[in-house]
Amino acid sequence: MYLRLSPDEESIKDIFVSFFDAECSIERVRNAEESGFDATAWERFIETGGPGMCLPESCGGGGADLTTAAIVANLLGTYVAPIPFIEHVVAARLLASLDQSNANLPLLATGEMIGSLALQSLHDSTSAIVPAGAIANYIIGLRGEEIVVAENTIDASPLRNTANLPIARHNFDDAIVIASGEEAHNAYLRAKSEWKALMAVALTGLGRKAVDIGVGYAKERYQFGVLIGSFQGIQHGFATSITNVEGSHFLSSRAIAALEEGADNSAQLTGMAFLFASEAALDAAATSLQYHGGYGFAEEYDIQLYYRRAKGWPLQLGDPGLEYQHIANLCLSKEGVV
Repeated sequence: MYLRLSPDEESIKDIFVSFFDAECSIERVRNAEESGFDATAWERFIETGGPGMCLPESCGGGGADLTTAAIVANLLGTYVAPIPFIEHVVAARLLASLDQSNANLPLLATGEMIGSLALQSLHDSTSAIVPAGAIANYIIGLRGEEIVVAENTIDASPLRNTANLPIARHNFDDAIVIASGEEAHNAYLRAKSEWKALMAVALTGLGRKAVDIGVGYAKERYQFGVLIGSFQGIQHGFATSITNVEGSHFLSSRAIAALEEGADNSAQLTGMAFLFASEAALDAAATSLQYHGGYGFAEEYDIQLYYRRAKGWPLQLGDPGLEYQHIANLCLSKEGVV
């Protein structure tokens, strides 16, 4: 595993930095607050080839690996961009792993169709809360041992949430079965691990930016006749926060590498990276918000945008306690944790 980007990866990063600078400025993020989605930014994102970058070339994709997707996910977190990149790329890769001849893959590759993944198994229920469910028109879920798809759904129920995400509750009564059996089930679990790993990367980008915002404010705000950045207590707070964020960078990079290599411990690593990055990002955003004083809670200050997403992004997976239990079950004896 290498933490430094190669020259080719640096070139890819530069391309997407230019995209996010132009299409996902903080003003654009604010303008998309109501829906959680910037349709114009998604159209421009399509022009970069981003939606299909990690799909095989045989179905219209760019043939990139998950490490390349992580470069984009990190920037998505840095800019808190209102586009469903992670959900889309994970769903598209899952479909490609099941059936590369599927007629919808070219549409997913171009971004004309937006995909998403229901992160909770359906079991006996026919509905689920879906990330990007308010805008996705190709949603993949797991029902028992069956992989099912809800297409072009019009009965989505958008849900208000702290982070202003375009999540929605979807009904899977009329979902189409596209695969079944142990192999299909394992493919779904890998896709879910990919979502966790990429979200960990995005949260790392968010955490870094939250610290940058706080440090920038500490260099401008005077109290008792001096800059608050000169106070040792504030310096220690930022130092702790950025140390944790850099730790999440290392762990999320390791999780991405494990998925790429098909390592036996990839499921454990992705869960660990997701939970650690969730805590690190929230701590970074909360610390920066606190150092803003009362201003941090005011809508005109940007730190609240990062704090609310640091709270809301991880909750799309569900109760964090269940993920801790899931990791324990994977790491401990067959009896697992009750």
